[in-house]
Amino acid sequence: MSSYEFPFKELPAVLTGPRVERRHVLMGGTPFWGTVIEPADSHAQAPAGWLKLDDGRVVHPADVAYLPPVSPSKIIAIHISFSSRSMETRNRPKPTETPTYFTKPPSALNGHNGQILKPVDCKYLNYESEYAVVISKTCRNVTPDEAWDYIAGFCPALDMGLQDFRDTDQGSMLRVKGADTLLPIGPGMVRGVNIFEQTLRTYRNGLVVQEAQIGQESIWGPHYVIADIARHITLVAGDVILMGTPCHSRSVDAGDLVECDITNIGRLAGRVVAIDAPRAAALGVGHAPTDSPEVRRVALGFDERVEERFKANYQAAAMQKGE
Repeated sequence: MSSYEFPFKELPAVLTGPRVERRHVLMGGTPFWGTVIEPADSHAQAPAGWLKLDDGRVVHPADVAYLPPVSPSKIIAIHISFSSRSMETRNRPKPTETPTYFTKPPSALNGHNGQILKPVDCKYLNYESEYAVVISKTCRNVTPDEAWDYIAGFCPALDMGLQDFRDTDQGSMLRVKGADTLLPIGPGMVRGVNIFEQTLRTYRNGLVVQEAQIGQESIWGPHYVIADIARHITLVAGDVILMGTPCHSRSVDAGDLVECDITNIGRLAGRVVAIDAPRAAALGVGHAPTDSPEVRRVALGFDERVEERFKANYQAAAMQKGE
């Protein structure tokens, strides 16, 4: 069976064990890299799940602040790559014949447990849980089979979006997806796990509002996407590719805790925080946020095409804000 298909007969090295998770953290204001201690390596040095810093110290994961575990020159995101998302938004299992993309600036990066900023003049801040692919080395003009050798690992990611700017930035997604703090990623980068066997979930205040088994819903795998992009754009070490979200992307409010959980990869959290509108907005600078039919179409989605439990949990979670 070709590696374009699922499942694979022979797994690439990045998808096979042992599991390795690298995290980038702050201790006393100083950044450090460390490796999560796996159950097989716990022994007497520390329990599984603790973090062994590269300088030899062992720390509890709750005793550090988290930085993004990536340092990309560019972040490229696929528009739709999960079949349930395509069914919800396009009413067909495949949105387009080949993938389409947009970019997010590196300044949008945010860490695990960070604050996701929502300006008070914006109404629709949507969650989209995704898995991120991190590039390991310079990649250009490769085949899908070769692309696996250019993947350093995978991270949970929240591709948040200010849908209020859909009317003006739909072509570029610049402000919709590129505003500061709108890409929490982490807590770590993981290799040695078969991403296609994992389940991705989004939680709003502890309740599941998105869920998909990645292998069952993937339209294009990362190997195909990397080969497609690298036909014309050189990818370099640290670059990030966001692999799309399943159905039921919806808006969240200030105070909400949003989490992306991917089995055997990690659980990423971010808290939505209200901030003042930009000072220039009061002077009439730039296109104002809008609440148009097109904005609502994307921000509110198509409830008739998603599971009832997602809708019920989404509404129940609104009552648990800040808990």
